[in-house]
Formats: sequence, C-alpha cells, structure tokens
Amino acid sequence: MNDTTYRPLQQFALIALRTLIGWHFLYEAYYKIWSPAWSPAGTPLARWTSAGYLKGASGPLAGLFQKMVNSGWTPWIDRTVKIGLLLIGLSLILGLFTRFGALGALFFLSLFYLLYVPLTGVPQPGIEGTYLIVNKTLIEAAAVGVLLVFDTGAIAGLDLFLRARKSKHQRQPIGEASVSAPAAVVTQVNKDGVHS
Repeated sequence: MNDTTYRPLQQFALIALRTLIGWHFLYEAYYKIWSPAWSPAGTPLARWTSAGYLKGASGPLAGLFQKMVNSGWTPWIDRTVKIGLLLIGLSLILGLFTRFGALGALFFLSLFYLLYVPLTGVPQPGIEGTYLIVNKTLIEAAAVGVLLVFDTGAIAGLDLFLRARKSKHQRQPIGEASVSAPAAVVTQVNKDGVHS
C-alpha cells in the first residue's frame, strides 16, 4: 500500500487530474473509432486516418512515420492508435491498471510531441494558440508524469479494490492440512528413536 497519506483535497486534485486526462484519451478514441460523422452542414465526413497527420509532421520522428505510411502501415497505425487511446482512457477513468495506463499515455503523448515539436513560435494555421517548445501535449505529458509519481491507483479506482483483494488473499490463514503434516513427520521420527 501507499505509505504516504494525502489530505482529501490533494487526493481529489490527483483523481480529478487522472479523470480529465482519461476523458481526453477516451473521447479521442471515440471520435476516431466511430467516425465517419456528419458535418454541421449535414455532409458525411471521411473515416479518420492518421495518414494526413503523419505526412504533415515535421518533428524528429516525422521521417520514420512518413516512411511507415508510404510502406502501407497506415491501417496498422490507425488501429493501434484507436485501441491504445481507448484502453488508456478507460484505465485512467476507472483507475484500473493505472500505472500501465499512465505509461501508455506518456508513450503516446511523447510520440505526438516528437512528431510536431513547436519550434516556430508563431501561430500555425488550424492550430489553437501560439507555442514555442512547450505546447498542450507536453503539458499533458508532464501531468501524466505527476500521475505516475503519485500512484493515483492507490487513492481511488478499481486498482484500490484489486489491491485490497490481493492483500486479503495473502493474509488468509494456512490450511489445516499443511499445519498438521510437519507434526506427523516429527511424530514418526520420534517413534524411530531419533531425539529432537
């Protein structure tokens, strides 16, 4: 269990942070899985794919992912992103396997950041805000780092239930048969004239 006790307000803040990040990942998955959607004008939108995002990337990992897209890996990348976002979102919202969920979130956010490191410092078309090195993706990755450091699964969520259940199984008394077996061996040894 967790040796550190946090005040209720600290616990609330950590769980709120985990839930909000989980919601962000879950909604991203929802959008990507259940698209096509409809535009406000009533026309169908195309199915989501990572191809355009990856082809427009300019960060340190851009070349690698552009080669993958050109080699026909787009369907595999798309499925991995959809499933990864969904599992991470559920993990963080439910507090289930929270450390794995946070590690997955950190992995994806690092990839997204390294595909588009903001180096221009001027507004970009289609992007909200103006960024130089630090953007929302990097800030969210730092917040996920906080979730890892404070082990929010020990505060609230299904991880807490699993830990309590595991602890209960570890504390159960040893069965009668396993306790009486050594006594029978000692009795047999004593009958043969061996002194203990």
